[in-house]
Amino acid sequence: MKPVATAPELVLVDLDGTLVDSVPDLAFCVDRMLEQLGRAPQGEAKVRQWVGNGVERLVKRALVGTLDGEPPAATFELALPLFMELYAANTSGRSRLYPGVTEGLDYLATLGCPLGCVTNKAERFTRPLLGDLGILERFDLVVSGDTLSRKKPDPAPLLHAADHFSVAPERAVLVGDSISDVKAARAAGFAVVCVSYGYNHGEDIRAAGPDAVIDSLAQLPTWIVR
Repeated sequence: MKPVATAPELVLVDLDGTLVDSVPDLAFCVDRMLEQLGRAPQGEAKVRQWVGNGVERLVKRALVGTLDGEPPAATFELALPLFMELYAANTSGRSRLYPGVTEGLDYLATLGCPLGCVTNKAERFTRPLLGDLGILERFDLVVSGDTLSRKKPDPAPLLHAADHFSVAPERAVLVGDSISDVKAARAAGFAVVCVSYGYNHGEDIRAAGPDAVIDSLAQLPTWIVR
């Protein structure tokens, strides 16, 4: 079994679905938003299939009830501020680190290379969530969904991080959970390790073809080695 990366010069880690199960908070806010609009709540199970592409896309999916499709513009413009207000007040109270995250981050800290978090979540929610769960200081760089004009699956956030640390993309690794992470990594020239438990719209992440799939970040020492 060959490691995905040996002596990497940069490791980036996705947030939602990789480090943190944030769906309980997101689902709470989606359902309260829908109730304020006079609509029936969708429930956590559905929201769990919809997350991973930013809150704007999540709100649209909640309004149309499917992964694809566009709600009326006026409805979306009314709904999005409601969700933002709700999520600002409910960013982390129900969210939890996945099992193995602490062990995985402890190991990554021993590699001697920079560690970054790259997420599609807006900065106003990203930093409070990381801070409330006690892992913000673990990261040398945080690239949020609104740090740049483009976000995953575009490679721009990954290349931005590599440029920040003057690291060649082929010496870098992304740890994520979704097809967006795999697409971004491939386009950027990164190696990519995915967790099996994350948010990939109900699809097995193995079908996306990452370099490795793990069931816990505690398994990272097998695939990313000193």
